Amino acid sequence: MSDVQEYHDLLKEAEDVVVSALADTMDLYGVTPSVGRLYGMLYFMDEPVTLDQMSEELGMSKPTMSTSIRSLQNIDMVHKVWKKGVRKDLYEAEKDFSKSFFSFFCKKWQREISVNLEAIEEAENKLQILLNNEDVPEEIAVKAKRNLAQIIESKHYYHFLKKVVKVFDDRRIIDILNEELAKE
Repeated sequence: MSDVQEYHDLLKEAEDVVVSALADTMDLYGVTPSVGRLYGMLYFMDEPVTLDQMSEELGMSKPTMSTSIRSLQNIDMVHKVWKKGVRKDLYEAEKDFSKSFFSFFCKKWQREISVNLEAIEEAENKLQILLNNEDVPEEIAVKAKRNLAQIIESKHYYHFLKKVVKVFDDRRIIDILNEELAKE
């Protein structure tokens, strides 16, 4: 290869392979492949870019681009940045995949913990009312007791998950895994 254009084309092909893979797997983060392509494009940009530049590069409308950027910001995969002398908003991709991964899944796990523990607490209160009432038919009391035992048991999982979130959130998981890998 001696032609500069050939080198440029090969570089673009390499980037396109990664962008396609990112687009194909972004459903894990709850976004569409087109949003994944946007992230992939930003991932390979050397400088932050405006919505207009993104629209031009991907051939998408500015409103679609704006919605897509918001989706990526919500999952901490894109950040708005400030640059002196530039009045338009600039955006850049989070290039540390582990940071995006940890942030995304910790948020999801924290939501699961919060929603389910709140529901368990509410259900416990209702089941206790049933169990403390002598007028409740035996069949219902038996089922309420079984349900109460079951949801109390499920709280162990959510307390475990809280610990998992903490280990991921403060990134101790990396040290733990590195220690395990060193033993191998």
